[in-house]
Amino acid sequence: MLSNKRIQELELVMEFEEVEECFKEVSSWIENVGKKRLKETINLDDSLEMLLQAQKQFKEFDLVASEYCKRGQEALKTMNQWEDFSFVDVHSYRVKLQTYGDQLEEFCTQLDETRHRVCETVRLYEFFDKVRQGICSTEEGVES
Repeated sequence: MLSNKRIQELELVMEFEEVEECFKEVSSWIENVGKKRLKETINLDDSLEMLLQAQKQFKEFDLVASEYCKRGQEALKTMNQWEDFSFVDVHSYRVKLQTYGDQLEEFCTQLDETRHRVCETVRLYEFFDKVRQGICSTEEGVES
């Protein structure tokens, strides 16, 4: 039984090393690219044209960012089996997984919030643009 436990433990450690490589790549991308790009979308431009351009750029970034989020989440799912093991030796791995999971969750939440904010801002600007056009055409009709 002890031998089987050790074999399971070694298998989990080997699996963790594979997952950790994935998480290192995802984590590095989040830190070096993802967070910086999200910060760039904090101040959206004042014109509808510029805002639509920013939305287009964000959508391109969002596709890549969503893929990294998906990869990280899939890696976390593969490690859910660790919950069934109570080995003392795997505690440090669980702590690392929790750290990666927290970072991933925070980034994915920020990505969702930014996606929503950009979409709502564009909708608001489009609404105001229609209102402005309506006012301008009404003024033209009154002047005629």
